[in-house]
Amino acid sequence: MERTLSIIKPDGVGRGLIGEVIKKLENSDIKIIAMKMLQMTKNQAKGFYAVHKERPFFDSLTDFMTSGPVVVMVLEAENVITKYRELMGATNYKEAEEGTIRRDFATDIEKNVVHGSDSQESASFEIGYFFNSFEIV
Repeated sequence: MERTLSIIKPDGVGRGLIGEVIKKLENSDIKIIAMKMLQMTKNQAKGFYAVHKERPFFDSLTDFMTSGPVVVMVLEAENVITKYRELMGATNYKEAEEGTIRRDFATDIEKNVVHGSDSQESASFEIGYFFNSFEIV
């Protein structure tokens, strides 16, 4: 079994899409083994997205991710990183496949409802950023 991190971003939380995202996860046989809602500070967002600090979108991304609460989850399934990235859809929601989270709910390339780890290395870092071992069931 593999694990990955999922974030329902401020736009998804603000638009009342938490249940819709969870429904898509459960319908895809992806287990949620930890979940909590929080609001990141600017420094927490900068730390989480440090890999992108040299990118031109870094400031707008960290501003957006601190603009409201998020729901962070640890997901588990066979090949869950690939499986969840396929369920999320392309970063640009206009290019995402029908039935994906981003195609169904995103309104903007940045306000694309969800985040998911892109590798086992990033999943390990990202899960540890938000959860300790006692919080994962």
